[in-house]
Amino acid sequence: MSSVSAAPARRRLVKIPLAVQILLALALGVVLGLTARALSLEWLTVTLQTLGSTFVSLLQVTVVPLVFTAIVVSIASLRDLGRGPAAVARLGGKTLLWFATTAFISVLIGIATGLISNPGRGLELTPDPAAVEELAEREPGSWLDFVTGLVPSNLFAAFAEGAVLQVVVVSVLVGAAAYSLGRRAEPFVAVNRSILEIVQKVLWWLVLLAPIGVLGLIGRAVATYGLGETLAPLARLGIGVYVACLVVLVGVYPLLLRVFAKVRPSIYFRKVWPVLQFAFVSRSSGATLPLTRQTTINLGVDRRYADFAVPLGVTTKMDGCAAIYPAIATIFIAQVYGVPLSLGDYVLIALVPVVATGASAGVAGWFTALTLTLSTVGLPLEGIALVLAIDPILDMIRTATNVAGQITIPVLVARNEGLLDDKVLNSTERHLLDPRATAQPSSDETDSKQEDAEAADGSAQASAGDGDKVGAAERR
Repeated sequence: MSSVSAAPARRRLVKIPLAVQILLALALGVVLGLTARALSLEWLTVTLQTLGSTFVSLLQVTVVPLVFTAIVVSIASLRDLGRGPAAVARLGGKTLLWFATTAFISVLIGIATGLISNPGRGLELTPDPAAVEELAEREPGSWLDFVTGLVPSNLFAAFAEGAVLQVVVVSVLVGAAAYSLGRRAEPFVAVNRSILEIVQKVLWWLVLLAPIGVLGLIGRAVATYGLGETLAPLARLGIGVYVACLVVLVGVYPLLLRVFAKVRPSIYFRKVWPVLQFAFVSRSSGATLPLTRQTTINLGVDRRYADFAVPLGVTTKMDGCAAIYPAIATIFIAQVYGVPLSLGDYVLIALVPVVATGASAGVAGWFTALTLTLSTVGLPLEGIALVLAIDPILDMIRTATNVAGQITIPVLVARNEGLLDDKVLNSTERHLLDPRATAQPSSDETDSKQEDAEAADGSAQASAGDGDKVGAAERR
């Protein structure tokens, strides 16, 4: 075969879509995890854990600078939309209203699932001593802690400790100040915009390593907990959580998008599927933030609004962790301890998670939301120790549901506000995880592409005879 035809063949062999790479890594991780568990290969388990945790840590390092710069730049850039302060406030208000509405729908589905499945009925479980000891080291959430924790006492400590919710509050204040100052704040906004672009470039490099991270994450989970063994204890609770999350993920969100945003479910799932895969195995909305943001943009949402809504959603939009799960887990714990729940208790279970969703940012956000719900209803917090054993398995579907909601709401609001580009929404030219998919080329890039195209045309015309000869030779 000639070099002319060999080069495209090599490119076809090497260029495997990232989504396919992630699926292959997922399958390989399961195989390696089962091997490590069956043969008790501690070194393999440690290696898989190191790969997964290192990848997640690399992503988490970029979360704080990404959240701060994205929110500051997005709020300051809302002026470019040609909208006054009242319109900007309306945009933020609609976003928060949709957050609360979908959270309420999710918690109702969680309650219904808990009542139908009766996950704790007839069980006589006692908390594992190690789980009780771990629980004792955590401080239960309270409304006072949530309110006081919104504002950092030390700005640098908030950034250093990765207190995302506090960073969001500071970012909103700084962005609002920059919006108010207008042209006088342009140098500051320009610096943040440059930092944001640098962080995004680093994140894209890290995204290319996602298959390695997925392999380590899923491999370690299987090696540690097994497949059937992880679902055997408290199976009804686990199945109930998965069913409720899937109802929201594949039922509620697509229905809302179809009715209110005129987005076909097929388009939605095609573009969000790779991100949901990563969220499922990483169990971290924060680590998935770069992919969540890019997917939202690739669904046609204006980049400036996406930079505002997605980071906000990562900290305050947790339908899986802070709405569905507290509802089912509270019913489960009440049934295990034999505590009957009144109608008033169910009302509290429905309302508390909706308000508490803002306090659920972070790796253990479900813990804060569940402790707030249990303490409000009056159930023993020791019951949380009962669910810790299967929490890693439950956290997978919870995180995927969280991320799906964080993508869905910006699309709904963008359609209502005229900030949704249907051309981008329906585009399938590039892979959805490629940040270049919706990037607008600069004038220099456009001129360069035109020159390259002209040169390519000239070259093609000059070598047309050679091409015909090659084709004829191949046919022979």
